Amino acid sequence: MSKSPKIYFFLEEVTYTLKNKRLIREWLLRAVENEEYTIGALNYIFTSDNILLQLNKEYLRHFTLTDIITFDLAEKQGELTGDIFISIDRARENAKEFKVSLAEELNRLMIHGVLHLMGYKDKTLAEKEIMRAKEEFYLSLPPWS
Repeated sequence: MSKSPKIYFFLEEVTYTLKNKRLIREWLLRAVENEEYTIGALNYIFTSDNILLQLNKEYLRHFTLTDIITFDLAEKQGELTGDIFISIDRARENAKEFKVSLAEELNRLMIHGVLHLMGYKDKTLAEKEIMRAKEEFYLSLPPWS
């Protein structure tokens, strides 16, 4: 890969060290290219339950905790640009519940956000099944493969 994809990682009101950023970028880029998209710019903002709850209330009119909120900022068809907010608090809880590492859960959330930007939804059972299958496929191709 000649040029590094425009995938950025930020922290807001949390302390966390994301390891293997270069490999994660490459993994995400492979997934995006596999779905025949390109990347404009992806901003991953790892934050707290409080911040996600505020965003959920303000922008989506939902009054519950959530693990991820994705904002599609794309201006060009086929090019992914967006902000993906991920709650480290929810990710930790999910990791415990599903008996996976925090890193594995964050990978799931990162690919989930990208899939949303590609237009995949998860409101209905059928949509959830497709989303889950896509997540599982990309999670089977870990960043280090």
